[in-house]
Amino acid sequence: MAESPVNNLADLARLRGAPELLPQTRDQLRQELNQAMATAHWFTIGVMAPSMDQALSALRNLEQSQKWDSMELVDSPEGPGPVFLKANQRGGTIRIRIEHGLGEGILISGHGEDETTQSTTWGPLPLDFFS
Repeated sequence: MAESPVNNLADLARLRGAPELLPQTRDQLRQELNQAMATAHWFTIGVMAPSMDQALSALRNLEQSQKWDSMELVDSPEGPGPVFLKANQRGGTIRIRIEHGLGEGILISGHGEDETTQSTTWGPLPLDFFS
């Protein structure tokens, strides 16, 4: 297997979609992400997925791994298609819309207590990263 072009969270930022990750790279990224997320007060999550079910599954796995309360789905498309899911932990809501032309993966943005703290986005992480 070829060596992964991803060695840390910063390497993900230049990608349009989540790469396949070697097991040791997943472990390294998981440790780095946990440390980075510990500095944030709340999060927004974006999930780019081929279907609403896959997007919701990726989010629910993230919620469970972080021991977050489940957020409420308040808006979703009627038909099938590739989607963008936007979840706001502060508001506790999830909105999903059909969106063509996106990559695939999970984007996590950490936010401070107020607007004086710059937000940071990590990802795209594979849809099964938190499984």
